[in-house]
Amino acid sequence: MSRPAAIVTGGARGIGLACAEALADAGFDTLVADLAEKPAHGLAENIAARGAKFAYARCDIADLAAHQRLVDAAIAAFGRIDCVVNNAGVGAVVRGDLLELKPENFDRALNINLRGTVFLSQAVAKAMLATPAGPARSIITITSVSAAMASPERADYCISKAGLSMWVKNLALRLAAENIGVFEVRPGIIRTDMTSGVSAKYDALIEGGLVPAKRWGEAGDIGAVVAALASGKFGFSTGSVIDVDGALSVPRL
Repeated sequence: MSRPAAIVTGGARGIGLACAEALADAGFDTLVADLAEKPAHGLAENIAARGAKFAYARCDIADLAAHQRLVDAAIAAFGRIDCVVNNAGVGAVVRGDLLELKPENFDRALNINLRGTVFLSQAVAKAMLATPAGPARSIITITSVSAAMASPERADYCISKAGLSMWVKNLALRLAAENIGVFEVRPGIIRTDMTSGVSAKYDALIEGGLVPAKRWGEAGDIGAVVAALASGKFGFSTGSVIDVDGALSVPRL
C-alpha cells in the first residue's frame, strides 16, 4: 500500500512547519501549502531528509477557487489525501478597543480563519470520500485557546476561532460514520513569528503565573499532537478538542 499523505496549510514556518515535520517523521508524504510562489529555502530538503516525499502548492485559503487546485495538487503528487492540517490563519489586524473594530479587519480575520478553512475542509472531505480509504484519515484544525477565552482587544480573532470550533463539531458528526477523524487542536501561548511582537508581554505574564506549566509552548508541542491524531489511534475520539496550552485554559479560583 502507498504511504499516507497529508496537506498542511501555512506549513512554511511556525506551527505549520512543526506539523509538517512531525507528519513527515511519522511516515506521511507531505504537501505544504503557503502564500509564497515557491517553497521557503530549505523546506523541501527538510521534509525529504525525514524520509517523506515533498510537494508544495501556493494557496491563499481565503480564495475559495484555490481550494480545488490544492486538492488536485495533492492527488497529483501522492494519489491520495489521508490528512489535512488546517493551520493557515491570521491574527487580529489591529489590537485595540472592540468598539473601534473596523468591518474590513473583521472580514479579513473571518474570511481567512473561518470561511477559508470551512470550505477547504469541505473540499478535502469530498476528495477523501472519492478515493480508497487508507488505515486512517483525519481533518485536524488548529484553532486557539481564544476559541473559548475572550480577549476584547482582538475580538475578531476570537470570533473566528470560536466559529471554527463549532465547525469541527459539525464536521465530526458528518464524517464519523465514514471513519474520518475530525479534531480541534487549541494552542495556548506558543513561541512563533505571530507572537514575537508581544513576547515581552507574555514573558511577564508567564512569569506571573498565567501559564501553570511556567513556560512558553513551542511549535513542536503542537506538531507532536497533530502527528498522534493523524495516526488513527484516537479515531474513536473524533470531535474532540485537545488543549495544548500548559493548563492555561483550566478554570481556576
